[in-house]
Amino acid sequence: MTESPYRLAWRVTEPLHAMVYFAPEAVQAYAQAGVQDARAGYFASRAAAFGPCGPGVVTATFYNFNPALVARALPSVWATTSPAAMVAARLEGAGAALTRGLGAEVLSGPEVAEAASLARVAAQAATRWPQGRPLFAAHAELDWPQEPHLVLFHAQMLLREFRGDGHVAALLAAGVSGLEAIVLHVASGEVDERFLRGSRGWSRDEWAAAQDGLRARGLLDGTELSGEGRRLRAEIEERTDRLAEPAYRELGEQGCLRLAELARPLSRTVAKAGMLDPRALVAERPS
Repeated sequence: MTESPYRLAWRVTEPLHAMVYFAPEAVQAYAQAGVQDARAGYFASRAAAFGPCGPGVVTATFYNFNPALVARALPSVWATTSPAAMVAARLEGAGAALTRGLGAEVLSGPEVAEAASLARVAAQAATRWPQGRPLFAAHAELDWPQEPHLVLFHAQMLLREFRGDGHVAALLAAGVSGLEAIVLHVASGEVDERFLRGSRGWSRDEWAAAQDGLRARGLLDGTELSGEGRRLRAEIEERTDRLAEPAYRELGEQGCLRLAELARPLSRTVAKAGMLDPRALVAERPS
């Protein structure tokens, strides 16, 4: 199947946002804001748009994390920092990481400015459809930064949460829980089980029980996707793409292709620099 320009624009630009989850600069910024633990920093920075929330809203909207893991970070983290401080820290960490990875000269160039402008059009268009998208709607109320590379990061963050809320809706409609969703992802061969299971806080027994349930539904053959499992994952992804399209229609197909053209070399540089590798956090985590 030919990839649509709408999906291409999201996929190619996403590394410029996703790198903040693995950037040591973000961990350092969270520590300076009062959160020493990297995992708590992740929950606090991404949940900060909700205000000083507890674990319930994060478990519901982040979807695939063990509730017990979330509860270890929230709401206790708000005793040492504030939502406003974590919003600022996340942006500071993203800016520092992009500067390291791409260089100040590239970030101040016309290509980044044009990409930022295009992504912002799509992100602002998405604000016309906030219903049923709580994580996106909360982030959409944050102030926009000024510098083009931070505008690009912020816009892609909004588009990621817009798509993510739609993805959760697609999973719910398919009867797939958060844990089952990541078990199916690992079964596709696209990601490592140890990283995904560990980072989401699930035990081996919980993982095995989810596999048993998916096998009973005919979605797994051993530890790999069955034919029905591949069909269901493709259906969920297609529905997710469809739910994300309203934002990108504002750009049109040519605008989406142009955004992808501008973002591709930037994202490739970020990937080649190892900025999407979770192992980068281990050596840089503050003591």
